[in-house]
Amino acid sequence: MDMSFSEWVQGMVEAGMKNFTPTVERDEDAHELREQRNDLRQELEATRTRVRELETALYQGEREAIAEYVENNPGVEYSEIVQHLMNSTPERVSRQLDVLEGERVQRDGDTFYPTEGDE
Repeated sequence: MDMSFSEWVQGMVEAGMKNFTPTVERDEDAHELREQRNDLRQELEATRTRVRELETALYQGEREAIAEYVENNPGVEYSEIVQHLMNSTPERVSRQLDVLEGERVQRDGDTFYPTEGDE
């Protein structure tokens, strides 16, 4: 009711002294609340699915880079794998920027900005 408990008690005491009978009307009925809940559940599930897809794409990209390097260099040491990932980072970032360009980012020379509407 947009008031503290003490304000509410004071208001009810005053209403009682005036023989006022408070009535509270529901803003929404149970059916409308169920529909809202179901819509929110669907939205939540869609968001969770999208997060899983993005995490999979991210981790599979890194995993794929490691797996390919190990397949092409059997017996490779851990430090060599790390060095390969560090050396190939610019290439992988360039591929991701190519995918994002126009969709989520726009390029102006060597600088990148969010596309209109993402800000």
